[in-house]
Amino acid sequence: MRLLLRSGRRARVRFLLMAFGSALGVACLAASLTIPTIIAASDARVTIRSVQSAKNSNAVYQEFLDPYGSQPLRRIFIARTGPGPLPVPPGIKELPRAGEAIVSPKLGEILAANPHAAGLVPGRVTGTIAPPGLAGPDELYAYIGTSPDELTGAAALGHFGTEYMQHELIEPSTLDILRFTLGCIVLLPLVIFLSVCARLSGESRARRLAALRLVGLSAKDTLRVNAGEIVVAAFVGALVGLIGYLGCNEVMARVGLPGLHWYPADGRPEGVTIAVCLLGCPALAWAVGQISARRATQSPISVRRTGEGKPPKKYGTFLLVPGLGIIGGYCLLSALGRDPSGDSGSAALVPGAVLLTGAGLVFGLAPITSWLSKRLASTSKSLPLSLAMRRTEVDPGGALRVVTGLVLLVFGASLTQGVLIELDQVSRRTAPIQEYSLPVSQLSTQQRTQLTALSGVQAHGLIAPSWIPTVEEDLPRVQGVIATCAQLAAFTKTTHGCVDNKVLRIKDPTFLFDEDARPGASFPFLLNSGRKLVVPVPQDVVTVQAYEPSEFVGPSLLIPPSLLPQGTQLADSRFVLVSASDPGTVRAVLDGIGAIAPTASVEPVGIVIDSLAQLTVIRSLLVVGMVLGLVIGVAAFVVSVADRAMERRGQVTALALLGARAGTLRVVQVVQVVLPLVVGLGAAIVTGWLAESSYLITGGGAVHWDWEGLPLLFACALGVVLAAAVASVPMVRRHIDPEHIRRD
Repeated sequence: MRLLLRSGRRARVRFLLMAFGSALGVACLAASLTIPTIIAASDARVTIRSVQSAKNSNAVYQEFLDPYGSQPLRRIFIARTGPGPLPVPPGIKELPRAGEAIVSPKLGEILAANPHAAGLVPGRVTGTIAPPGLAGPDELYAYIGTSPDELTGAAALGHFGTEYMQHELIEPSTLDILRFTLGCIVLLPLVIFLSVCARLSGESRARRLAALRLVGLSAKDTLRVNAGEIVVAAFVGALVGLIGYLGCNEVMARVGLPGLHWYPADGRPEGVTIAVCLLGCPALAWAVGQISARRATQSPISVRRTGEGKPPKKYGTFLLVPGLGIIGGYCLLSALGRDPSGDSGSAALVPGAVLLTGAGLVFGLAPITSWLSKRLASTSKSLPLSLAMRRTEVDPGGALRVVTGLVLLVFGASLTQGVLIELDQVSRRTAPIQEYSLPVSQLSTQQRTQLTALSGVQAHGLIAPSWIPTVEEDLPRVQGVIATCAQLAAFTKTTHGCVDNKVLRIKDPTFLFDEDARPGASFPFLLNSGRKLVVPVPQDVVTVQAYEPSEFVGPSLLIPPSLLPQGTQLADSRFVLVSASDPGTVRAVLDGIGAIAPTASVEPVGIVIDSLAQLTVIRSLLVVGMVLGLVIGVAAFVVSVADRAMERRGQVTALALLGARAGTLRVVQVVQVVLPLVVGLGAAIVTGWLAESSYLITGGGAVHWDWEGLPLLFACALGVVLAAAVASVPMVRRHIDPEHIRRD
């Protein structure tokens, strides 16, 4: 450390850069390692509060799961059937009695801010649920006391809690995919970044170590000097990064992510995570330092005498062969019309191929860049290009440290797009429209008007069954659609032969024809006024092709709204809305419905509200992973470019003294950075898109080729190249001190 502190400003700046890089890397590492901890803590609290039934009990319960907007609302109705103590779930002191309710803080805020939502929780709110009884601070949950005769389908209350996970925040299979993806887009670039930080100013440091070796210091002591500086910088950075993450966690836990809020205690790192951060980062730095200092201790004279270095080994490039062979094989099978999905071997082959391809990109970039630079330098007649290519040919490892993080970021972005597409296919319907069905009896006329004016809602209609005196009577029954032709067209793929203001028979060639709806027969529909509307079945037919699933699959009659008496509606009917099916629009419409009609039972046709919430959480976590990957990639670029600028000041000074102009030197600097970046990003786009396609193909979804994502990847790559070129220009200083040559 005395040697470091007395070696001048350059050595101290290098130490600070190493510590800063380690701090940033450890903060990102702690964040990525804590994500599974946050999820596990939420799942554990949900599991210990889960209700279990029993044969004999002095209480019964019934659980309801309904959407409130785009959020799931879970309510536990509990009714006492006899005297005696009742089990108590975590988070409350005792179960509510009849007419009482205990709600989560978030649900309490909704009830206080929206009086119309009081119907969600019948009874007087007597308390709130503490954090041990909630999955997160934004959960909508309630224990409601009632009487046994008000519950249908109730079960005897046994106890709370179980040994098995229930109602996981993210399904285990999906969580495995999420872990793998976060590992690819965060942990792999992070290891590269920490290695880069440990090798800052590698050339000048090697020359300094070689000088110590030549003046008599033993090889062992020389390695100790190198390890001391690197390990101390890594440890200081790890400590600062861990403290920075703790502060960031306290803030983010209160702000939250879309679909995911957690308590600050959940995001605090565990002992294992702290040990990995405080010990793993210095250990990695020590290992990298030992490898990088080996040549200076074994052959110090060759280090001090600057000469031509050895070309990079090409062994790493061979990792691309099996990786691209596997993912390319799956893509070829799909292109030939064969579907390889469902194969048990693909679950291991595709992730392994992705890792091999990513490793091949990292280790193959240096030899490929060196070979390309040699070819360009031999054919180029431009002085800046020749200088840049010769420098890149001699030291391709320097370019590797600069661009590796950004290359892995683009490669990981392709894989992330595939994961999101696959999860999107699994979690929601594939039709381009989304329907929302609500009972008309739970809506007022004003609420129906407001719902039709919601942003995103394209059309509305009514679905109603014909009236029969009693359910037990075996009488013919049909369903009718109350809508105009335009409204019918909004709910279906195609319509032919529709005429407004006229009753028509509905025929869908993809479904069996309703034999009860024979021309000449008549069916009564009950109005909310108590009267009946008798509708005869006509000869005229409207041919439609409905989406599936849909509320418009099965109705036999199209009834024009003008046929209904003024101011009346069909009893026992359902009010159906339709919007686009992208997740953003679905969430917006559900939130709008929850604000207008909070107590109405909403059925998003074809999707499960838990799946929609889970998809939101996964998107948020993947966005966090991409942000961390972006921070790591940009930090690796900035640190490496700054380090190279400091490292090459002597060479730049020599060129300036030989007559090279400042503009020429800046062009050389830009080309040195841009060439390996273009090669790496081009390879990352191609291999990443093939890896994404192989993942989609083996996943068995409808989408196999993500053509829409390619322009985004190209735009991101172009933006990275332009930003890197602009950022490289200031690294060549206008005023150069010849003292740098004397020091070398």
